[in-house]
Amino acid sequence: MNKRRSFIKKAALGTTAIGLGVPAMAMSAKSYRRIMGANERINMCVIGVRGQGYGHLRQWASLSKDDNVMVKTICDVDESLWAERIKAVGDIQGSDPATEFDMRRVFDDQDIDAVSIAAPNHWHALATIWAVQAGKDVYVEKPCAHNVFEGRKMIEAARKYDKIVQVGFQNRSIDNVRKAMQFLHSGGIGDVYMARGMCYKPRDSFGRSPDSDPPKDLHYDLWLGPANGGHIMS
Repeated sequence: MNKRRSFIKKAALGTTAIGLGVPAMAMSAKSYRRIMGANERINMCVIGVRGQGYGHLRQWASLSKDDNVMVKTICDVDESLWAERIKAVGDIQGSDPATEFDMRRVFDDQDIDAVSIAAPNHWHALATIWAVQAGKDVYVEKPCAHNVFEGRKMIEAARKYDKIVQVGFQNRSIDNVRKAMQFLHSGGIGDVYMARGMCYKPRDSFGRSPDSDPPKDLHYDLWLGPANGGHIMS
């Protein structure tokens, strides 16, 4: 990838981050259009499109007209979601995305520049590492990893392959949170030696289901992935 395309990718990704609620990079989409022109498209894939990923799809697709970003592919192991998601994206950007149930095929696609990962939590670290190894920039939802070791491997991979990896920690971008952290760091309450956080959210029980066969449209082995004792089926 030449320097010009790399620059455009970084500018577009930074602008899209605003739509997803995270800090943008220094160069805006309008700026890069003025300086470089907008004759190269940024092709995206969203991996995991049920809940948060559905929002990702709409955000990326909404950049198609002004920022030359296109959702090329949607990837989810549950094929029953595809028809609705294809229509939603097509209505926004004017062309239907392709579909894939195996993220590895997404990483093999040389036309995809970046991926947005909203798959189940146990996939976040490995999917990010695979993506940057394949030359893709990454936006990944929180939690970024299962443990510190995985997080460090993500950072190592991003640096080794010189790719952008951004994690969806929107709270860190909220103005009042940033001001509060500045107040603490400037010694507003003295030396901080310990912090304790708790979060309570009312949620219905997921319940317990009896053992059964996976739904016919679900590629359950790929859903399990790294949670399947380290074995990922071909």
